[in-house]
Amino acid sequence: MPTHETDSQGVGAAVKEVAERTSSIVRLELELAALELKRKVVSLGLGIGLAVAAAGLLVFMAAFVYAAIAAALALVMPTWAALLVVAGILLLMAAVLGFLALNRIKKGTPPVPEQAIQEAKLTTEALKSNGR
Repeated sequence: MPTHETDSQGVGAAVKEVAERTSSIVRLELELAALELKRKVVSLGLGIGLAVAAAGLLVFMAAFVYAAIAAALALVMPTWAALLVVAGILLLMAAVLGFLALNRIKKGTPPVPEQAIQEAKLTTEALKSNGR
């Protein structure tokens, strides 16, 4: 016949076993998470590498397109003039992009959340006036 003392030992052993199994489950879940994260990081790295390679090929493709434009223009004007026309087109495009970039940079500087600061000031003022 079980006594109070043996019941207490049984409960203690059961609690210890549950704690050990919980610890084991948590450890296994952490190991699974680490493996999953590693797999995703490898996949992400490979994807970024492939995207960089694609971007590099696009740069070469753009160069060949401009060379083809220059070659087509060379059929109706001297080669040096065709190359200057294509260079002028590239310069114009770079100038427009630079101007747009400068405009965006000016709109974004200084990088201070002005609206959030204003809202915080209004909230502070509202809280002070309610406290009076």
